[in-house]
Amino acid sequence: MSSKRRSYEAGHKRKYLVVIDDTEECDRAVYWAAKRAGRTKSQLLMLRVIDTGERNRQWLGVADIMQAEALEAANAAFGKFAARAKVIADIVPDRVIREGDPVQEIIKLIDEDTDIGILVLAAGTSNEGPGPLITSLAKSAGTFPIPVAIVPGHLSDEDIDASS
Repeated sequence: MSSKRRSYEAGHKRKYLVVIDDTEECDRAVYWAAKRAGRTKSQLLMLRVIDTGERNRQWLGVADIMQAEALEAANAAFGKFAARAKVIADIVPDRVIREGDPVQEIIKLIDEDTDIGILVLAAGTSNEGPGPLITSLAKSAGTFPIPVAIVPGHLSDEDIDASS
């Protein structure tokens, strides 16, 4: 069960949670979330979830190398998108790295951080649907603990500026 949101209480600040992955549309979610956070004087929280599925089946030495590479990739993605958020809205995002199933880790983080007010995702533009994360989250949309904003992946910066 989700905790009560506290982002509007004294000493708290609303956070937009954006999942950082390697999809092209991730930039659209970061752009929209950074714009909204800047305009509403909120904070941006970037989450990267490292999938441990393959690593758990590897030998210890190989698993350690895989984890180090995944952490390096996460930090590189954070650096790229943090720089983008700084340019967009002059904000410095918070960063969280988790390991496991993305949907479960998103829900755990939302339960732990009561300042998170909105999850921001971007939909893919391919014919295969909006993407696996959105598809997975849609199954629990009726009971999800916070609103979810889905940014269409085809929107330009100008389109997003007009709607954020």
